[in-house]
Amino acid sequence: MPTLPVIPSPAPTGRRAAGPAIAPEHSSDAIARGLGTSIEGEVRFDLHNRMLYATDASLYQVRPLGVVIPAGVEDAARAVEYCAAHGVPILPRGGGTSLAGQCVNRAVVIDFSARCAGLQSVDAGGRRCGVEPGITVDDLNERLVSYGLFFAPDPATTRQANIGGCIGNNAAGARSILYKRTSENLHGVEALVLAGQGPRRVRLERGAAARDPFVRDLTLRVLEVVLANAALIRERFPKTIRRNAGYNLDLILQQWESAGERADADEALAAINLSHLICGSEGTLAVVLGADLALHPVPPAKGLAVVGFGSLEAAIDAVAPILASGPSAVELLDDTVLDLARANTEYRHYAEMMPAPASGPPRAVLYVEYFGTAESLPASFHSLRGIIAGASPSAGLAVFTESGAMLAAWKLRKAGEPLLHGMPGDRKPITFVEDNAVPVEHLGEFVREFRRIVESRGTRAAYWAHASVGVLHIRPFLDIRDERDRRLMQQIAAEAADLARSLGGVMSGEHGDGRVRGPLLERFYGPELMRAFREVKAIFDPRNLLNPGNIVEPGPLPSIAESIRVKPAERFVEVPPVDTYFGYEDQHGFRGAVEMCNGAGVCRKRSGGTMCPSFMGTLDERHSTRGRGNALRLAITGQLADEWAAATGGTGRSLWNDPGTIETLDLCLSCKACKAECPSNVDIARLKAEYTAQRYRSTGRIPLRARAFGHVRTLNRVGAIAPGLANWANRRTWVRAVLDRMLGLAHQRSIPAFARSLRRQWGRDGGPETGPGARPAVALFGDCFTMYNEPGIGLAARRTLEAFGYRVILADAGCCGRAMISTGLLDDAGAAADRALGRLDALVEREGLRAILVAEPSCLSAIKDDWLQLRLRTPAPVRRRIAAMSWMIEEFLARDWESHPVRPAFKPGTAGAGPRSVLLHGHCHQKALWGAQSSADLLRRLGLEVRIPDSGCCGMAGSFGYTADHYDLSMRIGELVLFPAVRSASGDDVIVTPGTSCRHQIHDGTGRTAMHPIELVASLLAGK
Repeated sequence: MPTLPVIPSPAPTGRRAAGPAIAPEHSSDAIARGLGTSIEGEVRFDLHNRMLYATDASLYQVRPLGVVIPAGVEDAARAVEYCAAHGVPILPRGGGTSLAGQCVNRAVVIDFSARCAGLQSVDAGGRRCGVEPGITVDDLNERLVSYGLFFAPDPATTRQANIGGCIGNNAAGARSILYKRTSENLHGVEALVLAGQGPRRVRLERGAAARDPFVRDLTLRVLEVVLANAALIRERFPKTIRRNAGYNLDLILQQWESAGERADADEALAAINLSHLICGSEGTLAVVLGADLALHPVPPAKGLAVVGFGSLEAAIDAVAPILASGPSAVELLDDTVLDLARANTEYRHYAEMMPAPASGPPRAVLYVEYFGTAESLPASFHSLRGIIAGASPSAGLAVFTESGAMLAAWKLRKAGEPLLHGMPGDRKPITFVEDNAVPVEHLGEFVREFRRIVESRGTRAAYWAHASVGVLHIRPFLDIRDERDRRLMQQIAAEAADLARSLGGVMSGEHGDGRVRGPLLERFYGPELMRAFREVKAIFDPRNLLNPGNIVEPGPLPSIAESIRVKPAERFVEVPPVDTYFGYEDQHGFRGAVEMCNGAGVCRKRSGGTMCPSFMGTLDERHSTRGRGNALRLAITGQLADEWAAATGGTGRSLWNDPGTIETLDLCLSCKACKAECPSNVDIARLKAEYTAQRYRSTGRIPLRARAFGHVRTLNRVGAIAPGLANWANRRTWVRAVLDRMLGLAHQRSIPAFARSLRRQWGRDGGPETGPGARPAVALFGDCFTMYNEPGIGLAARRTLEAFGYRVILADAGCCGRAMISTGLLDDAGAAADRALGRLDALVEREGLRAILVAEPSCLSAIKDDWLQLRLRTPAPVRRRIAAMSWMIEEFLARDWESHPVRPAFKPGTAGAGPRSVLLHGHCHQKALWGAQSSADLLRRLGLEVRIPDSGCCGMAGSFGYTADHYDLSMRIGELVLFPAVRSASGDDVIVTPGTSCRHQIHDGTGRTAMHPIELVASLLAGK
C-alpha cells in the first residue's frame, strides 16, 4: 500500500452551522439585482415564482430566496460565482422529482432543466457520451438510439429526471441488478467546487489528480478523512447493491485499496475518481455542469413476464428463486397500487393486463424481465415457468415480447408512487420510509417485521419494490395533519432504520437522505462517521453554501415532520369552505382536488402523450401541470396572500384574485390531458375553470374577451344569418383591426368562415317510424361549429348514418357550455347545460333514440365529463343517461359494426384505387378521455391505412391559439410534432382530425386542409 503524501494544510473539522447567515445587504432584492446584471438567463425573485420552487416530490415546502434559469451552462457558472462571492446559499436543481426533500431549501435555486440540456458528444466506440446536466434520461436515450447505445440507470422518473439529478441522487432503477447505480455508470463530471479562492471549475475523473494540482489537493484531503475512518467504513457501510446514505466514502476506500498494489503514491492517487463521491451528495459538495457517462449496448431482445400472486408474501418468497434464472429486473407491486390503478381512467387498462392467480384478482405482482436474444428468451421464460410452478403453483403468468405491450405493462409499475396520492381518506400513503434496502435473502423478514411495526400502531402500508436488489418502497398510511400521526411518523422512521440496519441494509437505498432521512444518519452510522461526512463537506464547501442542512447537520428526528406542505410554518394551511361550481367527490372533496398534486413531475416530460403542451412548448416549471397545481394550492389556501401581506405590510389579497396565479393559469390550454395522464388524476382544467369563476364572482367583473369567446355560439349564429356579408366584413382590414384590438386576436390568425346554418340545410326530420321497416333513430348533436361554420360535416354525418340504416334527427339543443367552461363562465355554462340536457332528454323520450352522436370532441367531453361534474339543476341520473348514450359518430359506427341495420357499400377506392393513407390527429379531449383510436377504428374497417402521430395537443385549444398573447406558444406547440408530421405527409395522404380547432391550426400552421373523419367516410360511400 503506498504511503499517502503529506497534506499541506489539514482539512477543517468540527461541527458547522446548518447554513450561512445572509447579510442584510444581501436581501432578495439585492441578490436579484446583482444576478440580473451578472447573467443572461432569467432571474425570478418575485414571490409567486419562488413559491413554485418551494416544493419537490416530497412532503416538504421551503420558500427559496429566488430562482435562476440560466441561459446555458456558462451562464449557470456565472450565477454560482455571483452567489459564492456574496455568501448566498445555492441549490442546484433539475426536474425536482426528489422524494426526500433535498430539492427544497432557503437558497437560490438554479434550474438546469430548461436550457442546460445538451448532448455534447458521443463516442460510440468507447461507449461514452458527454452531456449537460439538464438533459432527461429518456431524452438522452432517444438521441442515442441511432448509436445502439443507452444510459442504463432507469429510475421510474426517466421521462422527467435530469442527469444532473441522477448524479445528485445516485439514481439506479429497475435494472440495477445488471447496471447498478449512476456512480457505476459515470466516468467523470465537470463541476464547480467552492473550496479555495472562489468557485473553481474542475474535472473530477480518474487521472485528474495527476493532471490538476487543485484536484490532487482535494483528493489528498478526502483520502485523509477516508483512511482515518477506514475501519468504521468497512464495518458500518451497508454491503447491498443499492445504498445511498451519507457520502460514498466506501467507494473512495475501495478505489484506494484497489490501487494498493501500486508502489507509486501518485499513480494510486490518479486512480481515485472523485466524481463517484459527488454521486449521491445531493448538491452539497459541488455544482455539476457536465458529465461524461458510460453507455451500454441496447440488448438485442427483451422479454417481460408478469406473475400474479394471491398474496404479497407469496410474491416476496418467489423473488430469490427467480433471481437464479438471470433476470434483468424483478419488480414488485402490491394490491394497494393495483386497486388504485383499476380506479384510474388512464391506468385501468394496464391493471387489467396483470394476470390473476387461481384464487382471484392478484394481490401482488412481480415483473420479471429478461435481456437476451430472440433464441435465448424462450429458454428464460421456460425456466421461469418451472420456478413459479414450484414456488407458487396457483400464480398466474403472462409473457410479453412485443415492445408496445411491454411498455404498456411497465407504465403501471412506473406510476406506482404517484398513483398512491389518489387514495381516499385523511390517512394517505406518506413518503418517509419508502427507500429501505436490505439483502434479498432478508426481504421477506423485513416485510414481515415492518408490517408488524405499522400494524402495531394502528395503520397499514403500501408496498412496491425493486425486488431484485432488495429495495423496498413502503408508504405507511398516516394523516400528517394529525399530531399523533406525526409522532407515529417519527417512531416508524426510527424503527424502520434500525430494522434495515439489523438485516444488513440501509434506510436510503435510492432516494437519498434529504430532510426526511438526514436526521437518521447519525443513528445509522454513528457520530464518528458523521464527523467524517462533515469533514468531507468542509473540504469541498468550507462556507457551507451548497444545499446547506442536507446530509451534514440535519435537524433532530422531530424535524422530519417540520416544514411540510400542510404546515410549512407555525400553522396548518387549509382550503377554505367555498360554494364550488363543480363537484369534487371523485377527488375526495375540494380540498383533495386542491392538494392532489404530489410533485412527481410526470407532467414535465418533453415528448410523448399530450400532458403538458405548454410545458413542452416552454420547458418552464411555471407552465407545467405541477406548476399550476402548486400555484392553485398556494393561492386557494391563502399562502400567497399571507406572504404578500407580510412582505408589503398590506392587508392581503383575495384568495381568488392573485395576479401571479392568474398569469400562471393563463397558458393552460385546458386540454384535459392531466386528468388522464397524471397518475394522481390532477385535473387542472377543472380547477382553472373553478378558480376563474370564483374570481369573477369575488370581483364582479368579467373581461370582454371571456364573454365573447365563451358565447361563441351566439356569435356564430349571428354570423350565419347572412354568412356572405359576415365573411366579407371579416376580410376587411379595418374590421379585422377592430376585432383584433377589442378581443386581442393575433393578426396572423385566419377567422373561421360562417356558413348557412345546418338547420336551414337540414330539412325536415320526419316523425317516429313504426313497423317492420322502421329505422332506429339517432340524434346528431348540433354543436356551435357544425351548426354555423362547417355544416358540411353535419350533412356528411347524416348521409353516412342514413346509409347505415338510421333515421337521423338534428338535435339543435343549444350550447353544451364547453367554451364557457374554458373561459370560467360557469354560471352561464351551468344554465346552458341544463337547457341542453332538458331538450336532449325530451328528444330521447319522444324519439326513442338509440344514441346521441357528436361531431366535435370538445362538445362530447362536456357531455360525458363536465356535465357530470358541474352542479346543475338536472338530476344526476338524467345526466348519466345522456352521457352513456353519447358517442363520437365514427366511434359509434365502429363499435357496433356488426349490429347496424344496414352495411353500406363503399367505393372500390377503399380497396386500393382511392385514398389509402390517412394521417389522423386526435383532438386532445378525445385522447384524454377515450383515445384517438375511437376515430381510427372506423377508417381501418374501411381498409384505410391510418397513422396516428404522437402529436399531443395541436396548440389551438379552442380560443387559446387565436389571441396575440398566445399565438407564438400555440404555433410552437404545433411545431413539436403535429406540423412536421403533416408536412412530411405526401400529397396523396389524407389529413383528418375530428376537432375544428385542430383543423384550423393545421391550416394556419402548414397550409394543408384537414377533413373531419366522417367527411372522409361519407366521400367513400358507393354512389355518393
